[in-house]
Amino acid sequence: MRLERRASKAGKRPVAERGAGRTPTPIYISRRTAAVLAVVGAVLVALLLYAASSVLVVAFGGLALAIILSFPVRALSHVMPRGFAILVTFLALFGVVFLALGFLVPLLVRQLSAFVATVPAIADRANDLLLDLIEPLEERDLLLVDPQDLMNDLVRDLFDRAQEIVESALSGLIGFISSAVSFGIALFGMLFVAAYLLIDVRKVKAAYLRAAPKRYRHDAQELWEAFGVSLSRYLGGLVFVVILQGVLAWLALTVIGVPYAILLGVWVSITAIIPYLGPYLGGIPAVVVALTFGSSMFESEATTAILVVVAYFLIQQLEGNLLTPRIQGRALQVHPILVLLAVIGGAQLAGLAGVIFAVPALAVMRVFLDFFRARLRTSPEEESSV
Repeated sequence: MRLERRASKAGKRPVAERGAGRTPTPIYISRRTAAVLAVVGAVLVALLLYAASSVLVVAFGGLALAIILSFPVRALSHVMPRGFAILVTFLALFGVVFLALGFLVPLLVRQLSAFVATVPAIADRANDLLLDLIEPLEERDLLLVDPQDLMNDLVRDLFDRAQEIVESALSGLIGFISSAVSFGIALFGMLFVAAYLLIDVRKVKAAYLRAAPKRYRHDAQELWEAFGVSLSRYLGGLVFVVILQGVLAWLALTVIGVPYAILLGVWVSITAIIPYLGPYLGGIPAVVVALTFGSSMFESEATTAILVVVAYFLIQQLEGNLLTPRIQGRALQVHPILVLLAVIGGAQLAGLAGVIFAVPALAVMRVFLDFFRARLRTSPEEESSV
């Protein structure tokens, strides 16, 4: 009777409660089937990520932001709990963003509007300079066309190009609004991913180590630390160097008296992300503005342009010989030729995005190469047979 009552009670229990303490029944498959399932799963994930590429952008953007913010979080963790350190860091980040949106962005918009209004004057000045340069060629009858006609055609072509850009921008206003909404959602996703990575970094690391076989967990931990040191040093150093170059350019142009100093300084910070070519792209607009409008302190536009070139050259020397080697040198440890080749290859593969992400990808490849180069060996049987 007792056995019947127990069986009836067990039959009345929910299915979830009855199976809560049981070991799952294994489903045995062959190694070939497991390999096929793994390949099919990897292909499906790759197709999904290809169809929804924004997922990768949010994931890697959040990872990069978490790595950058790990510096202040780690510093604040010495004087307060880690949770409060993360909260203070994000509040400071939001404060900087709101300050930029409330002060810097309106100022940039005003300077950009004024700069666009002076584009015809810049074109006229460039026309005069080019005429002065090709005048010796005309005197020696080395030109097949009239210089003035050549310059008029060039200026007309430039204005036609500018008009096409403006018309396409106006016609794509709805697409711009949609892109802005998508960008806002992606930015929120990056912040969300970064916050949770900073909060659950220990859980993420523990899950990563548990996924590795026991005999390789020490090596997996070394790989984790190598990635953390390399990427955090590179990304954190890149942000510092980029901001510092923009500030130095703004200060130099302000001292020289060149107009649109803030706008040109922000342009320097943007182009500084691009290795090698960035300093030249960042300096050309400043030299053009100096040749066109001169300075409030110097009468000669040529003198102003020379001072701008000298200032940008000194900033580049400071960045190339002092800041980058000290801040980012340990992160890369890659020959400059390889960096240049990586930038060229990235440009051919993915355009501007490939140029920007070429150096971080090269840093990741270097970490993998160093890791496996120190560990990969041929099997003892093959070594003995040889």
